Amino acid sequence: MNSLIGTYECKIDSKGRLMLPSAFKKQLSSVMQEGFVLKRAVFQSCLELYPMSEWGVLMQKVNKLNRFKKKNNDFIRRFTAGVKFIELDASGRLLVAKDLIAFAGMSKHIVVSSVGNILEIWDKENYEKAIDDAVVDFADLVEEVMGQDEDGIS
Repeated sequence: MNSLIGTYECKIDSKGRLMLPSAFKKQLSSVMQEGFVLKRAVFQSCLELYPMSEWGVLMQKVNKLNRFKKKNNDFIRRFTAGVKFIELDASGRLLVAKDLIAFAGMSKHIVVSSVGNILEIWDKENYEKAIDDAVVDFADLVEEVMGQDEDGIS
């Protein structure tokens, strides 16, 4: 699957339903029937929506971990905490569970943003704050992450 493109402001209703932006529906049309996995993000207070094929790739890596090591077992449990299988309804909406809404601190106004092959779902205010906070250090981060030559020598 190619990388997804876009950032869109949306609304989530009182039942936790959100209409996936049409641009994302078009980009995801080839994998829509497989469904999605919705989970808590690791580093931010937002949610991550994985197409099932991307989730499968990630879980292949996770399943290679030795579960007889406590650290690995603890990681797997926390990484998969709150994971939900998601399908779009006939109207093209997805239902976000109340526990995930609470985790991400979502109010009525949200942002759905592409991050490589997945989507992040944010409370709008939290998204704007995260982007604003990152601006200060972004130039340094770009240089550190992307400023190396192919052979890893800066």
